[in-house]
Amino acid sequence: MSVLRDSLSESLLARYVDLNNRAKEIKEEMDKIKRVFHVYFDEQTGPGEKAEIQIGDYFVQRQIRVTEGYDDDKAVTQLERLNLTDCIKYVKKADDEKIASAIQLGLLNDEDLSECRVRKSTQAISVKKVK
Repeated sequence: MSVLRDSLSESLLARYVDLNNRAKEIKEEMDKIKRVFHVYFDEQTGPGEKAEIQIGDYFVQRQIRVTEGYDDDKAVTQLERLNLTDCIKYVKKADDEKIASAIQLGLLNDEDLSECRVRKSTQAISVKKVK
């Protein structure tokens, strides 16, 4: 057996499953506690307001992060109405569904776009107890 194979053991897998389950439980509990903080601050300072409090040795602060953008459909309509089309982006993008249909109908050969194809992959680990 290889050294790598020997580094995997049933006890290591069991530990992973245990930690994964505990991480889920911890996240759920932390989310509940955060909701308590938000309810408290909503009542004290109002919803969506920055707030802070110190209790004993602990300092709790609620920060409010705001992001702003435009509703694309409404903004484009308004910009077109104002003849400000220079403020509109026109994005050319391959339509995967139409390409697949064109290949299926014989209008396009799969090889015609073979150099254009991009394949992405990600790694994921899943460990589950069988019994």
